[in-house]
Amino acid sequence: MPRRIGRDRCPVGSPRRSCIRFRAPVQGSAKIAVARRLGRGEGMTDQKQFYAGVDWASESHHVFLTDGDGRKIGERVFRHGGEGLAELAAWLTATSGATEAGQIQVAIEVPHGPVVETLIERGCQVHAINPKQMDRFRDRFTLAGAKDDSRDAEVMASALRTDRRCFRLLAAADPVVIELREWSRMAEDLGAERNRLTNRMREQLWRYFPALLELENDLGAEWLLDLWEAGPTPAKAARIRAATIAKLLKRNRIRRVDATHVLAVLRTPPVKVAAGTTEAASAHIATLIARIRLVNRQLKQAHQRLDTLTARLVPTEATEPGQRKQHDVEILASLPGVGRIVLATLLAEAFDALQRRDHAALRSLTGVAPVTKRSGKSCIVIRRQACHDRLANAMYHWARVAIQHDSRSRLKYAALRSRGHSHGRALRSVADRLLNVACAMLKTGTTFNPSLAEQKLSC
Repeated sequence: MPRRIGRDRCPVGSPRRSCIRFRAPVQGSAKIAVARRLGRGEGMTDQKQFYAGVDWASESHHVFLTDGDGRKIGERVFRHGGEGLAELAAWLTATSGATEAGQIQVAIEVPHGPVVETLIERGCQVHAINPKQMDRFRDRFTLAGAKDDSRDAEVMASALRTDRRCFRLLAAADPVVIELREWSRMAEDLGAERNRLTNRMREQLWRYFPALLELENDLGAEWLLDLWEAGPTPAKAARIRAATIAKLLKRNRIRRVDATHVLAVLRTPPVKVAAGTTEAASAHIATLIARIRLVNRQLKQAHQRLDTLTARLVPTEATEPGQRKQHDVEILASLPGVGRIVLATLLAEAFDALQRRDHAALRSLTGVAPVTKRSGKSCIVIRRQACHDRLANAMYHWARVAIQHDSRSRLKYAALRSRGHSHGRALRSVADRLLNVACAMLKTGTTFNPSLAEQKLSC
């Protein structure tokens, strides 16, 4: 008796209309499965199709090629590199005998990388699958848990032939989006590195100069780094003149504190430490400051590149009217809570789903859609952990800022908190609503109008 593998109708990121709903037998002849599909009129194409599974690795890639009936055509291992990947693409075309590269359907566990880009550039139809789904498909071939590269490549080729609905068809991305994605991830890495360095600096200041911690929470601020270099020890800092501090503050455009306050903090009684502690901590901080200044410059450059690349996604006036992405950047930027980082992350990591206006895919990718586990009388709703980490983090900050500036989001958050929801759960619900609003605005091509939201709220 055939059974359905999995319970999801479509994989995340795939259009629903392209899903072919048929069942594949767990065991049995491949010819029987093909006959059943052809008998129902499914899987019929004008050209013969070939299916390949690629088990990729860092040094070599194992490829398994079958025909439309599941019969093995060839199997080979290719070394990673420009020559090896070119040979892989040429071997697929020559061995299959396909007249066009589009007849070759390739399955792989990773949706990006040189293997995927090479095959797409050659015209092959590349499909990605989640490794967890791949592990379930492997049970069709062995129940003992055996695993090797050859079997994995064969499993992917067979699964793509019988259950293509479980795969996600990949396409060549916009060059601007590729560059934006890389700069967005670089900015996140630089921010994390800056936090690590400032935390180490905070620890050293706490050892011998805790008064400096009272002036600024952000120890990576340029004016605080200049102030420490002017007085690296409590004794030297106490001898700094007020005019010197005033010039320092003016040069860095700091107005929230004045020279008198800074000088009073620096001249507080220092901590008594053992001999050599001040010199050792000062030397450590000197090395940290040089690295913090470098990271600050790189982070500033990354933010400038994010703004430039985001602006390049907005079409010029010469663009033909009616294009789907004509106002996407402007629409998303108009939403409350969306800033430079959130906007760049959404465009870089969820560009395809945004282009399709696929709210269901966006909810799953960002992690705001809960997971329901129902069995008999039991029904449990839990947080979705299988999501994109960067998108989930962006949604958290989007909702966090939105409840501070948008009255509708603030009321929704307060209502959820009054019902006993945790802070994180309430923010995910707010983010879910914001995603729904964003998709509706993208479909209609309108920007966010806060006055309209206030009118609806008053009614």
